[in-house]
Amino acid sequence: MPLTKFKFNPGVYKDGTQYTDNNAWYDSDKIRFRGGKPEKIGGWQRISSNTFKGTCRGLHNWQDLAGTDYMGVGTHLKYYIELGGAYNDITPIRKTSTNSITFSATNGSSTLTVTDSSHGAQNGDFVTISGAVSLGGNVTAAVLNQEYQIDLVLTANTYNITAKDTSGDTVTANSSDSGNGGSGVDGSYQINTGTDSYAQSTGWGAGNWGRGTWGSSDTAGTNLRLWTHDNYGEDLIMAPRADNASGGVFYWDSSSGVSTRGVALSAVSGASDTPTLVNQIMVSEEARHVIAFGSNPVGSTDHDQMLIRWSDAGSAVDWTPTAVNSAGGQRISSGSKIVGAAKARGEIILWTDAGMHSMQYIGGDFVFSFRQITEGPSLIGPNAAVNEASRIFWMDRGNFWYYDGAHHILDCTVLDYVFSDINLSQTYKVFGGANADFSEVWWFYPSADSSEIDRYVIYNYKENLWSVGSMVRTAWSEAPTRNVPVAAGYTSKYLYNHETTKNDDGSAMTAYIESGDIDLDDIGDRYIFISKIIPDLAFSGTGTQEVSVSIKGRDYPFDSLSTLSTSTITNTTQQAFIRGRARQTVVRIESSNQDMGWRLGDMRFELRADGRR
Repeated sequence: MPLTKFKFNPGVYKDGTQYTDNNAWYDSDKIRFRGGKPEKIGGWQRISSNTFKGTCRGLHNWQDLAGTDYMGVGTHLKYYIELGGAYNDITPIRKTSTNSITFSATNGSSTLTVTDSSHGAQNGDFVTISGAVSLGGNVTAAVLNQEYQIDLVLTANTYNITAKDTSGDTVTANSSDSGNGGSGVDGSYQINTGTDSYAQSTGWGAGNWGRGTWGSSDTAGTNLRLWTHDNYGEDLIMAPRADNASGGVFYWDSSSGVSTRGVALSAVSGASDTPTLVNQIMVSEEARHVIAFGSNPVGSTDHDQMLIRWSDAGSAVDWTPTAVNSAGGQRISSGSKIVGAAKARGEIILWTDAGMHSMQYIGGDFVFSFRQITEGPSLIGPNAAVNEASRIFWMDRGNFWYYDGAHHILDCTVLDYVFSDINLSQTYKVFGGANADFSEVWWFYPSADSSEIDRYVIYNYKENLWSVGSMVRTAWSEAPTRNVPVAAGYTSKYLYNHETTKNDDGSAMTAYIESGDIDLDDIGDRYIFISKIIPDLAFSGTGTQEVSVSIKGRDYPFDSLSTLSTSTITNTTQQAFIRGRARQTVVRIESSNQDMGWRLGDMRFELRADGRR
């Protein structure tokens, strides 16, 4: 019988049915395309066994002048600087109480009630207690004098914590714990924590109609804690997204070391009219202005989500516009909220909930010029735009786009698959990332049945190809000073170096690609009998080099696929004999071994027309 080369079109095509996508790849996981051929993606390994607290929603990589490599890690609970695999807590302090804290304990309970007048804390906040003495029993000074996460705020003056020892084990008070901790107890309260979920605007006026000043309803708006950050020379400027919650702009001086916390920008020497509520912070490339998108106006504590403000050139702290500096601001009029912004070549692109604008440095009295690019296209989430290959790629609520001086819709072969099964109630969790070594942009998003990110879609901009898969990640950095991308896990609370191994953090990674239905001819009425495979694969790595090739079949489009035959292909397999008969046939290549990778060529199958028996 003759051998037939199966030459599938490159890329994954999921916008038709599996039956109509003939000679195409229909499904994939942990697969990319390179040179038009599918291959298993690179694996990942945790940076260290250390973990961080909270869900990471922002990563920023930079180096100081001495070459020290930093990674800013913003979670919904804290902000860290990762250095050498250690997570150094630099979360700014919101308030310090001096000689004002007392405790009360109940016999047989691990709950301590803390009294501190006007503490300003909320559930989940962190406080570091010092100067306390023993309550007299199990609750010793060592138990009290450490960092605690607040369990429950009772009143403006009281809250509960759970007593623990220095190892983190729960401590239960006894009848001797009758003291109050002494008269010299201090407390350092970190900035209020954020939440790990996104609550869409509710109430009358929510949505597009009625947006604006009168009738708008964003009071329930976005409460997901997102961080933006940028390096100002060697130092770091970071801000939690305000969006109707507490915010602020903070500064970390790298010369003080990772044992020093960030401070409010307003507390830095020379600070003047620094913003206190922002949706995003950025440092411009041209004249080193610090730019706040969605800011409070000068002299006001109101949050104007359409106002852009910038500092004086070369100063991170001088935000007061005068005749002799270049500090200033501009309010965008189209829309009700600036969703996000990204640096492009020679300009900054920003998206409101109603369209796109360009912000370009021109110097002189006006400093920046603004123009509206278009109405309509927006961002699905603040972190869904990626600057890569001299273009901006982004995802909105129904399409993928790119900008190269003009805006264009990307021709996407998996569009319906992505947008018909995405959780639109958690869109602010969606984010994009670049993987330049493979000419790729990745977007991570939650599927319809998931409240957290569990899927990705890859666009290869060099070859204009798409692939899809499943992966749980919450933040991504191309990490330009580290040579490989870095991403954050969700349950694990690790950072991972990607494209460094063949494995899933030391375990086997399952990868597969599956074709659409294959007919023997366009008539689709004849059965196919497949009896032999001539493999065409290139293996890599040190592990067992093998994949399984499954032949699936069905007789009619609405029939379920059934596996007809499966063969194991190794690096020494010359041919594999199989038996499979169906009107439509599907080919699936899959691997689940450690320390191995593979790339698929054009496999040949021995097949012929056959009758049904």
